Amino acid sequence: MQSAVATPRDRGYRMPAEFAPHARTWMMWPCRAEVWPDLEATRRAYAAVAHAIREFEPLSMAVRPQDRAGAEALLGRDIDLIDIPFDDSWARDAGPNFVVDAKGNKAAALFRFNAWGGKYHPFDQDAAFGARVAELCGARAFASGLIAEGGGVSVDGDGTILTTETCFPNANRNPGWSRDAITEELKAMLGGDKVIWLPGNADETETDGHVDGIAVFVAPGVVLIEGADDPNDPWRAIKQANIDALAGQTDAKGRPIRMVMIPEAEESCTIGDRFCRSYVNSYVCNGGVVMPRYGTASDGWVREIFEDLFPDRRISLIDIADIAVGGGGVHCITQQEPA
Repeated sequence: MQSAVATPRDRGYRMPAEFAPHARTWMMWPCRAEVWPDLEATRRAYAAVAHAIREFEPLSMAVRPQDRAGAEALLGRDIDLIDIPFDDSWARDAGPNFVVDAKGNKAAALFRFNAWGGKYHPFDQDAAFGARVAELCGARAFASGLIAEGGGVSVDGDGTILTTETCFPNANRNPGWSRDAITEELKAMLGGDKVIWLPGNADETETDGHVDGIAVFVAPGVVLIEGADDPNDPWRAIKQANIDALAGQTDAKGRPIRMVMIPEAEESCTIGDRFCRSYVNSYVCNGGVVMPRYGTASDGWVREIFEDLFPDRRISLIDIADIAVGGGGVHCITQQEPA
């Protein structure tokens, strides 16, 4: 369980919010054929996301040596390719959660990784990926005994952590941990002062209800959350339970949390059982927001929501059907390294 060694919080580190300045973005080039019906189409979609992010900030793409030539052909010269062994393509979850201190020193909070409760094998290279990235970045590494993924948390950079009941306390990850112990470990590793628990989504079986498909901080005291207005939505009650759990909450600084509701993409765009329709699963980068485009009317409504939330950032829409079919979205395939 929890370690007696010094933690990031002990050393004055805290995870910045995603909307804080980045040094760069990390991604992992798709390679696990069992996840993608058309691996080459998915690679083209990854390249489109990478190029969209590169318009705003530097981007490093981890790539297996055997895939380098194809990656170079699609990515060009403005994206750094880094040879690192790995098993899958979800940088949000296998990558490190970077933390910084008051002097600007950078470190990496490294949780254990078991492929979302042992859903895919092998995963040993993904489990080592965060430490390898930290070493490349020259970041001090702090290792946790908790099994957790970056997509399972959202932080405001001001001490507040948002997560879900269905994910880290799940028996497929941390059967020996109480919720209180997980709370304390998240605060210790991410430099937090308060953890807000949402019910999550037990019916979303790919990640067991990662928070980055449900609700995320978009500003201090402001959370973007999936709405529950569609009477035909089979997850309507689940979404309402998350809304109800967040209602009336305050952040670590005592600010009342304001919720901004956002729809999911229409079900007409869905391809397969794992298809990710979440607009919450977008990515905020330097001067921009990269959001999914599903080719439905909701794309336009959601763009307006992001324009209102981020008036000083350019909103970039990217077709992600060939990514979403694997169970995740733009946020799942990216991990920010803070400035």
